[in-house]
Amino acid sequence: MKRESRRERAEREARAADAILLIERLEQLGVRWPVKVHENRRVLVSFTDRSGLRIHRGFAYASDRTLGAVIAFVSPGRRHSTRKRSEAEVVSFPVENYVRLKPQRKRRTRERPEDRKLLNELRELHARFNDEHFEGKLAPVQFRISNRMRTRLGELSVDSRTDEVIEISVSRRHLQRDPWDEVRHTVLHEMIHQWQAENGTALDHGPTFRAKAGEIGVIPRANRAVDRLRPAS
Repeated sequence: MKRESRRERAEREARAADAILLIERLEQLGVRWPVKVHENRRVLVSFTDRSGLRIHRGFAYASDRTLGAVIAFVSPGRRHSTRKRSEAEVVSFPVENYVRLKPQRKRRTRERPEDRKLLNELRELHARFNDEHFEGKLAPVQFRISNRMRTRLGELSVDSRTDEVIEISVSRRHLQRDPWDEVRHTVLHEMIHQWQAENGTALDHGPTFRAKAGEIGVIPRANRAVDRLRPAS
């Protein structure tokens, strides 16, 4: 077994102390959900009924006001406007000033030989649509073929701290079962989200998305039951 260095021990003890402090502060503010403290740079705060609250360790150093915004953001039943204000305060808190962010590793996926042609075609689609609909201003992006997507046809991955676009994933079932015209539509859909990310607007299907979708002829629908090959309700 590898012996723990002095530095590694100090870092482990700091992580444990921060987690205890953060959980105690949240409990003092009325949180009764299970709390798990993490250091995921892409998802600072998340909540599910089953797992409770997951929160970045850096929030141990946040003010009570910011922690209150965290609670308001994840609490069920809050008004949309309240959640948006709370979200803005949460993501503006500089966790990297208190917890050193580890360099983000690029996700490695096993590439099937038959995927190479598809991935090249997806990249070519992106380049062509970039010229046709976005004045060539979008950055080149990597594509990934996902075996796990069940309801989403495509997905844009963005670093939550830097807003840097990481990749576009496309469902393998979608590629195997649907006409290529529908795949083209999916790529365009995700490229609108890329355009939103690169222009600093929210990644949603609101008025900005719908206006751009109407301009280039994309139906603003995000989900579909790909196993059943019919629109999701």
